Amino acid sequence: MKGFELHPRLAADTHRLGRLDLSVVLLHRDAGVPWYLLVPMVDVAEMIDLLPAQRERLNTEIQRLCEFVREEHHPDRLNIATIGNQVPQLHVHVVARHQHDPCWPGVVWGRLATERRYDDSDVDARSTTLAKRLGMRVEPGR
Repeated sequence: MKGFELHPRLAADTHRLGRLDLSVVLLHRDAGVPWYLLVPMVDVAEMIDLLPAQRERLNTEIQRLCEFVREEHHPDRLNIATIGNQVPQLHVHVVARHQHDPCWPGVVWGRLATERRYDDSDVDARSTTLAKRLGMRVEPGR
């Protein structure tokens, strides 16, 4: 989308996988837990400020991403949140939680004990899988 700019903190903390109709799809750089984000390409800070059609589209994208995460990662719990205290840009976290993950049962935000990074082939594989399963468009030079 023309004019859309990802918040610098989100850009620094994630891999950009591609985009859906409304949102950019990101993968958190730390591989300690499977952690995806959706960032709607709109200029609002809260879900309640979306137009009704945008809100419906975002809810559909959240649902589809959650179904993908459940099928792909088989989590014990699926955490979905729109916490924006440090990044004012509207974004939705979808985190696959497992009882064996490094933060269980606490929150993952700011608590990952060791930072494990994805290599480029892992990121490419996830992007390809999301493109096939959700119809996500992979952006050149992501």
